[in-house]
Amino acid sequence: MYDWANSAYNLVITSTIFPAYYTAVTTQKEGDKIISDQVEFLGMKFTNTALSDYALAAAYLIIALISPILSSTADYSGNKKIFMRLFCYVGSLACAGLYFFRSDTLELGILCFTIAAIGYCGSLVFYNAFLPEIATESERDRVSAQGFAYGYVGSVLLQILCFVFVFFPDTFNWLGIYNEGDASRFSFLLVGIWWFAFAHIPLAKLPDGKPQQQHPERSIFTNGFYELKKVWHQLKHLRVLRTYLGAFFFYSMGVQTVMLAATFFGSKELKLETSQLITTILIIQLVAILGAYIMAKLSEAYGNLNVLLCVVFFWIIICIYAYFITTATEFYIIATIVGLVMGGIQSLSRSTYSKLMPETKDTASFFSFYDVTEKLAIVIGMFSFGAIEELTGSMRNSIMALIIFFVIGMVILYLAILKARKYRLHSSVI
Repeated sequence: MYDWANSAYNLVITSTIFPAYYTAVTTQKEGDKIISDQVEFLGMKFTNTALSDYALAAAYLIIALISPILSSTADYSGNKKIFMRLFCYVGSLACAGLYFFRSDTLELGILCFTIAAIGYCGSLVFYNAFLPEIATESERDRVSAQGFAYGYVGSVLLQILCFVFVFFPDTFNWLGIYNEGDASRFSFLLVGIWWFAFAHIPLAKLPDGKPQQQHPERSIFTNGFYELKKVWHQLKHLRVLRTYLGAFFFYSMGVQTVMLAATFFGSKELKLETSQLITTILIIQLVAILGAYIMAKLSEAYGNLNVLLCVVFFWIIICIYAYFITTATEFYIIATIVGLVMGGIQSLSRSTYSKLMPETKDTASFFSFYDVTEKLAIVIGMFSFGAIEELTGSMRNSIMALIIFFVIGMVILYLAILKARKYRLHSSVI
């Protein structure tokens, strides 16, 4: 149910309505012709979409830097749920704050956008760490996939509601909605309320943590570094897990960047209307429900790492195809394919990591490495995507960098499979 709650942020804020609204209020046009896509932020000029890429990269970098301390501290003090609640509240309130974002309040909009991303990512550090506590190893693929499926269903329901506001604003004048812009900002407020409200279901049901053995000679923060050091030393001896993390790092650069930048690509490169963009993302979300379950079933038959290798190969094909597309129909086709592999690679990556982990009580500390790996990958992916667009003037050139990331990830993933076979890991992994 936490996926149900926070996936509304992922769909409305990062994928559909906010990117379309942001592009509209930061682009100067005469008719259909773009006069300028440059914006001024804190005294510096940026390409509007590159600025949003940098803002997300900054948010993920902050989480990458603080989550190891927070997660190990949560393990030590037994309060994962408290930290999860804190970041949930911060993120949902920031989403609600986007209601006040207009063309003349760019700094406020970027600030709330960044804080919302920090809240979303920060809460997931602790949310993911609950998986090995609430599901046995044989259940983790199914439970992980089910979480993503719930997220897709919940987010689509809210998206449809927001869709009604955006395209029929005259019906809701009594809510202060008079145009598409008002409806978009009202949608941001709804996301914050939805996330905040439904998060209380898992927060009420998830188990309370128990403090680990206390060490008077170390403070709560120094103990956090101590716990991370212990995990790092363990990773040195877990060769398959270490290699898998390397592969995950590189292919996550591509996966997460595609997901975060897809709407901006459709809006700027293909000149798609808001209705077409929302339709595209809805296709992705609905197909992703099926994709998550298909990947879970395939992993039962062929092993997690083997299925992941095939999925990463499909992502390479997707990027090559995306480089050449020029029409809305082609964008819909690629959206369908992305949907099939998007949910699958996310849920399968998380459950694979939980299977490769050793038996331990330091679940939050171990998952912090997973989350830091993903966040640093997003930082590099989003920053390179934005920088290449600014240097070359086209997002299509940015896609070429993503292909390189996927190829490297696939090669390292194959090495992880060879190591898994060498050390004869359980058949569910290979």
